[in-house]
Amino acid sequence: MDLTNYPELATYAKQVAEPAWFTEERLLALQASETLKMPSFQKIKYRHWPINLTKQLAYEESKLEVPEEIDQAKATAVQVGQTTKLLNLSPALKKQGVIICDWQTALKEHADLIQAYFMKKAIKSTENRLTAEHVAKLTSGLLIYVPKNVVLTEPLVTYFVQDATTGADYVHHVLLIADSNSEVSYLENMLTVGQSESTANIIVEVIALDGSHVKFSSIDRLGQKTTAYLNRRGYLKRDAKIDWSLGMMSDGNIVGDYDSELVGTGSHAETKVIAISTGKQVQGIDTRVTNYGKNSIGHILQHGVILQNSNLIFNGIGHVMKGATGADAQQESRVLMLSRHARGDANPILLIDDNNVTAGHAASVGRVDEEQLYYLMSRGLPKPIAERLVIRGFLGPVLAAIPSRAIQIELENMIERKLVDGQRDE
Repeated sequence: MDLTNYPELATYAKQVAEPAWFTEERLLALQASETLKMPSFQKIKYRHWPINLTKQLAYEESKLEVPEEIDQAKATAVQVGQTTKLLNLSPALKKQGVIICDWQTALKEHADLIQAYFMKKAIKSTENRLTAEHVAKLTSGLLIYVPKNVVLTEPLVTYFVQDATTGADYVHHVLLIADSNSEVSYLENMLTVGQSESTANIIVEVIALDGSHVKFSSIDRLGQKTTAYLNRRGYLKRDAKIDWSLGMMSDGNIVGDYDSELVGTGSHAETKVIAISTGKQVQGIDTRVTNYGKNSIGHILQHGVILQNSNLIFNGIGHVMKGATGADAQQESRVLMLSRHARGDANPILLIDDNNVTAGHAASVGRVDEEQLYYLMSRGLPKPIAERLVIRGFLGPVLAAIPSRAIQIELENMIERKLVDGQRDE
């Protein structure tokens, strides 16, 4: 491996004592990124955004303290920038073989899992330029492994804090592997501290092996000056299930690239997305289910709210592949606009390559019901409170479908905070 022309890779590898095999993966990805195309999504125009990773790969210990709003007593892991501040795995879980560790530790101590699953199943490093850049410049993340037949009764709760005090790129990866017949609930909190213009490239891979069940929840609160590529992918084997509950509460421009690969017979993915756009923010969310396995089920439910001069695009894509007999692909995307200056789009796409399947879609974009708003105001409610009640009613079906009541409450609080902040700026 010749790093003569890539001194940043050599320097970083030496700083973190990185295994040579992973540095070689970085090199190959960096070379590939020079010729790969950017990902393309219908109706999502982001080409002029600063979304590519232009900063040199560098190790930097974050000087930030853990934000006070984070309850460390309830957290499984806390990372600030590239620095792991907390890892809290109980002795009982360790005894059962559960693994939770930072990325560099994973490379050194669990190379077999990384080499088997990292960018191999759910997504490939050469899928597009942004995925290749991600592998080349990855600096933080977690490996989570739940062994066969292990059922976690308490959720794993993680906090990832982007350090935007320096303007460095934030490149983060989570690899969650649920082995056969295991069960795990996972809540991911993503937030920003600092006001520097910055770029985030975040990829999550969930590998659900035969008969496993993963409840994956996320609440994203990246900052207004952070332009982000969020890529969350699931790979599901026979009779595996992933419940995705994604709360998109960030303030900056976002491309969301979500997909569940239903490879195994009887595999099942439920994807629920709630998004709120405010200010001049643009959020483009491309959510897909791809049915390969017989009798596989892929459902998408997306509701979004747009305030002020912001823009929100939902693409909902169900693709049933040839041979996926008995598959079911359903989707619903709805957008509510509270401003005459807002722009929204709900774009349903069905691609059916097999005959014996069921599929359907629903989509709508509309403004708030003025009569409903007037009725609430006539009962003495101020307009901002009346609007928030209407929004809660609109988002209610998605919240109610989230399997965890604790996550419902967490999302309700985040929704309220973002709505209040958006109304305050009007």
